Amino acid sequence: MYPVSDRFLATLAGDHVPVTEVVLLRTDGSAELLEHEGGSVTVDQRSVCRRTCSVGATDLGLIPRSPLDEILANGARLRISRGVRYSDGSSELVPLGVFRIDEVEGDVDVGPVSLGGKSLECVVSDDKFTTPYRAAGTAVAAITALVLRSLPDAAVVSMVADAAIGARTWDVGDDPWVAAQEIAAVLGAQVYCDADGQFVIRELPDITTVTPVWTVAGGEGGVYISAVRGTSAEGVFNAVHARGESTETGAAPVSALVTDSDPTSSTYWGGPFGRRPTFHSSTTLTTTGACTQAATVLLRGAKAPNARADFSTLPNPALAPGDVLRVVYPDGTRELHQVASFTVPLTAGGSFTVQTVSAKEGA
Repeated sequence: MYPVSDRFLATLAGDHVPVTEVVLLRTDGSAELLEHEGGSVTVDQRSVCRRTCSVGATDLGLIPRSPLDEILANGARLRISRGVRYSDGSSELVPLGVFRIDEVEGDVDVGPVSLGGKSLECVVSDDKFTTPYRAAGTAVAAITALVLRSLPDAAVVSMVADAAIGARTWDVGDDPWVAAQEIAAVLGAQVYCDADGQFVIRELPDITTVTPVWTVAGGEGGVYISAVRGTSAEGVFNAVHARGESTETGAAPVSALVTDSDPTSSTYWGGPFGRRPTFHSSTTLTTTGACTQAATVLLRGAKAPNARADFSTLPNPALAPGDVLRVVYPDGTRELHQVASFTVPLTAGGSFTVQTVSAKEGA
């Protein structure tokens, strides 16, 4: 969760005035605060671009009328925030993302102007390789090079220990962002663009070991509204077989199979769920230990969708995918949920639904 004050979280549960801010970052380096009358930001860890936005602006001058206008719009960005205004008149804003504007349209006479954008992973993904691209050395350095290749001024932050990778060459037309994600798997990590617009390399938190960042409770003073619980075996696996073999170096192939070894788990490898492995292969994996590390974290996501819960709560813009929440239902039942996706409105009031990829009973 994005760092916020205790006062911020306490205020969300009571009557408060939400505040939203949309800043247009033009290609000429200027910044402009945009008047807006609606919109939303969707955050989804399963999407190539983790964050997308839709903004309803009121300035008709944003609608391109000439080739010059289009050039100025192409590559422009939005920086969006939402927060609360306190009773003393002060405000606390939380960033929701930095977005490349991909769509601008509207009625040229009466508006409004609709702006659509994606977080900056799209810049890396769109910059397909035009010549064969080779990565080697260490994982963090290789990921950083891929990001800076498209965004020379980008910040890349690693929250995991670096490791050596095997040489890997991608072909003309391949997707650099897919390459970055493949390399991140060597570290048992994900790579994504966060709410501040910086690229982060981080392991997906383990729902069973991390401390919940927020409690969603029913009753007086709580923020819980409703929930839908369910299970699905579609796309669920209880083992990951990771394999690495480099034809460039001639190194011997390595592999590791990691299974759900928890007898109390509904997807236990030796239980009624059966054996349902999935496979991951990359020449960047050079040791059995690296294969085990990659398979362990990939398994965490592969088995998670078996139990899911979508619950509605009052909007909390500080949430991030991977956050672990404690949900206390009106009947007193407690569960741990890991955030997968949600949509934050840019309007006052209302609720939002948090979709979770896993749920287990809380202690």
